[in-house]
Amino acid sequence: MTEVWAAVPVKEFTGAKQRLSPLLDPEQRRVLAETMLEDVLAALAEAQLAGIMVNTLDPAASALARRYGARIVTEGARDGHTGAVVAMGRILSAEGRALLTMPGDIPRVTAAEIDAVLDAMATPPSFTIVPAHDELGSNAVLCAPPGVVPLRFGDNSYFPHLAAARQCGIEPTVVRASGIALDIDNPQDLLAFLRAKPPVETRTGRLVEGWGKFAGCLATHEDQ
Repeated sequence: MTEVWAAVPVKEFTGAKQRLSPLLDPEQRRVLAETMLEDVLAALAEAQLAGIMVNTLDPAASALARRYGARIVTEGARDGHTGAVVAMGRILSAEGRALLTMPGDIPRVTAAEIDAVLDAMATPPSFTIVPAHDELGSNAVLCAPPGVVPLRFGDNSYFPHLAAARQCGIEPTVVRASGIALDIDNPQDLLAFLRAKPPVETRTGRLVEGWGKFAGCLATHEDQ
């Protein structure tokens, strides 16, 4: 049975989430990024994974990840999201493991959703993907083995990833998971997070609800 490891790329918290600057100051964005990462790590730690790997140079992120038993690597950490994931893939490939990568900003993710992605994995070589809520981004990708399909993340990566898998002779498995799908990058995402159903108890939810003074700003963004 193929061992699957989670692979989470994490940028430095300082300066994180610039697109939320109309609502949040730099310190609030830093706290938000750290809190979202903890929600993701907590879900990963409860899922049926063989291990968790975090690629980061941020000391706070490293300390947080170690609390959840994660293995810290730094190779490719300054090479963007794709570079960090590819670097983790090389390590896991050399160890004979599969790679499940997801970002650290999907705080509604649950262990049950992660396990559903694992259960959907076909016999290797295989490629499993969970699209973002807008069906543009790729919010979870399971590659068995890690290098089976070339990866390139970005705001419009979902359909290119499907095409890349098919070009490699692999029919991708698509899994729909509302928690994994909802990443928080901009004010509209934050509003969607606050209004998402069914309710999911998260550290991020408690944090943002404590910032009630932003409710009017969020409503304004919704109307635009």
